[in-house]
Amino acid sequence: MKWEECKDYGALSRRAAEILLAAIRDDPRMVLGLPTGRTPVGMYERVIAECSRQYHCFRDVTTFNLDEYAGIPRDDPGSYFTYMKHHLFDHVDLGPENAHIPHGDAPDLDAECVRYEREIADAGSLGLTFLGLGQNGHIGFNEPGTPFDSRTRVVELSHSTRVANADLFADRKVPSHAITIGIGTILESKRIVLLASGESKREAIARLKSGDIDESFPASALWKHADCLVLSA
Repeated sequence: MKWEECKDYGALSRRAAEILLAAIRDDPRMVLGLPTGRTPVGMYERVIAECSRQYHCFRDVTTFNLDEYAGIPRDDPGSYFTYMKHHLFDHVDLGPENAHIPHGDAPDLDAECVRYEREIADAGSLGLTFLGLGQNGHIGFNEPGTPFDSRTRVVELSHSTRVANADLFADRKVPSHAITIGIGTILESKRIVLLASGESKREAIARLKSGDIDESFPASALWKHADCLVLSA
């Protein structure tokens, strides 16, 4: 695991955007794993600004989002589908057919998980995956106790995760469950970049730095990966 300490959130966002755009330049058919939440917003803003000066940034790129809330439609303001359209998809030349997000309102969520996992495999697995870091160490929506070989599945969100995400919903009512790609799926990515910013993440960053690998702290699985970079601020 490699570490880069950024002087502030702006610097972290710029560095993350640089890595993402360089990956696309190196391989215009890159398969990206993309996160949501507060931390990646600055990265997406800088990617959009740079791509507005270029042609065909995302034309041949394929993206897979890490997760989506269960039980809400795609047009719900709190859905990650809506989030991604607002923060990235509506502003770059990524074809809708190449932007993959689990259907949280699918009639059969277990079948949707199987379908999504198969789509990732059919794309040749994830080339570069960006992750956020939860205060309890979750990556994607893989909460503490998740087996490191887990695959895409429906999960129950912890109380702390729902509290942390409450202000992303107008009524502060966060769904109790979500679909998330598993830790095993994440670890099959060719490269991983973890983004961690803010005082609320200090304890989680310190625990990750300790190098103690334990399923009670999902992010510690990243120590098993051969090419993982942590950007912290």
